[in-house]
Amino acid sequence: MATGNRTSHGKRAMSKTGRQAGQRGRQAQAYVHGSAAPKMEAAPVGRPGPRDREDRVRRHKRRLTNQQVRKNQQKALRIDLPYLVMLVAASCCTLFICINYLQAQTTMTRRMDRIEKLEKELDSLRAENDTLQTRINTSVDLDHIYKVATEELGMVYAGKNQVRMYHQTESEFVRQYEDIPTY
Repeated sequence: MATGNRTSHGKRAMSKTGRQAGQRGRQAQAYVHGSAAPKMEAAPVGRPGPRDREDRVRRHKRRLTNQQVRKNQQKALRIDLPYLVMLVAASCCTLFICINYLQAQTTMTRRMDRIEKLEKELDSLRAENDTLQTRINTSVDLDHIYKVATEELGMVYAGKNQVRMYHQTESEFVRQYEDIPTY
């Protein structure tokens, strides 16, 4: 239709006669050399062109695709019996596990509290035992015992000839019922 040179935008430059011929059914286009942005073409008036058919085909395909997507969504939202059974079974298992976990945690907490209580009781008994042992150790007066033993009971210290020392070579402890060696 129109003749002319190609521009950097891929459009053909139209001659004056080509422009006039293209004005039938379309608005006139003005071509500006060196323009960075070409003017948009006006929509055709009257009979639809190939672009309109492509747009209609695209819209129809989009509509069919949207219908198919909606059908798939509705199908996915339906819950069938096997899915429902598996969902209920999984929920019951999860609930059972959670309850058992909470019971085990409660039992563990009770035991830890009991252990802590018993440890405190043990500490107090040890402290009391240490106090009593200290009281016993300080209440024993060795001078008084010596005085009572020697004066009242007539006891005396053993002399050097009465004490016999022996060395046991077998082990480092003495057995209570073992025979004492004679010299």
